[in-house]
Amino acid sequence: VQLQASGGGLVQPGGSLRLSCAASGNIFSINSMYWFRQAPGKQRELVAMSASGGATNYVESVKDRFTISRDNAKNTVYLAMNSLKPDDTAVYYCYAEIRSSASAAFRGYWGQGTQVTVSS
Repeated sequence: VQLQASGGGLVQPGGSLRLSCAASGNIFSINSMYWFRQAPGKQRELVAMSASGGATNYVESVKDRFTISRDNAKNTVYLAMNSLKPDDTAVYYCYAEIRSSASAAFRGYWGQGTQVTVSS
């Protein structure tokens, strides 16, 4: 199983970006999918979560600016980021709980990270 993240880049304050993370490989089902970020010198933090049943959750600092969504048919999770601020600058990582068969346990998988830089 692999997770491939994309969509990062350089954007001015107030701008928007949309991140994507596609899971591939031997996938039977996916439970929750997440976006984390890690800024230089800081710990990795949870940004947003999308449960398989549709519930979502966000860290307070991105509420009303970021939206997590998923396309289950494509095994893909997205993060739409609006009104970006310099403090949002970080490497963004996706994470998913995936199982490869009906009898297997869910395992966690990380994507490779995509850089988001918010600067004028």
